[in-house]
Amino acid sequence: MPRTGVGPAPDGGPPGGADGLAAAQRALVAALVAGAADPVGFDRHRLAVARRALLHKRAGELARHWPDLVHSLADRWPAVFVDWARGRPPVGGWRDGWDLARRLADDGQLPATARTALAAAEVRWRYDGRSGPRPRWWPALRRTPDGVVVQVAGRVRLLRRPTPAGQGRRRGRAAR
Repeated sequence: MPRTGVGPAPDGGPPGGADGLAAAQRALVAALVAGAADPVGFDRHRLAVARRALLHKRAGELARHWPDLVHSLADRWPAVFVDWARGRPPVGGWRDGWDLARRLADDGQLPATARTALAAAEVRWRYDGRSGPRPRWWPALRRTPDGVVVQVAGRVRLLRRPTPAGQGRRRGRAAR
C-alpha cells in the first residue's frame, strides 16, 4: 500500500519518515533561534519558554567573549541584547558580540569602553560579518575615544592621548 505521509509510519516511526522528521526538526530550530513561525503541533507557551532560555544562554556566551560590551551597557544590556538577537540566527558568541558592537557603533550608542574593545578586535582580526574572522597580517589602527589602538607584528597596543596637566594622572607616574 503506498504511503501518503499522513499518520504514523508502518514501522512506528514519525509521520513522513526520516525526511518528515528532518523537516520538523528544521522548523523547530528555526522557530526557536531564528524567529520563524511556530511549527504546527507545538505548545506556544513551551516554545516561548525555550526561546527565552536559549536567548539567555546566548547572552551568557556573548558576555564571556565581550565583557567590556556587557559591563559598559550595564542595566541596558538585557534589553539591548534581546532586541538585537530576536529573529537573528546565532553565529557564535564572539561573532554575535562583534556584530552587536558594530551595530551599536553605527547607531552611535556604543559606550567608550566597548568602542575600545571593538577597535582592539578590529586591528587584530579581519571580519566582514559573513565568514569567520581571520588574523590581520599587515599593521592596522583604529581610533578610540581616548586614543588609538595599533597592531604591528601581531601585537596590539592602546596609545592613549596625553591628559592636560593636573587632570587624570598623578605626577611622577608614567603612562602605560
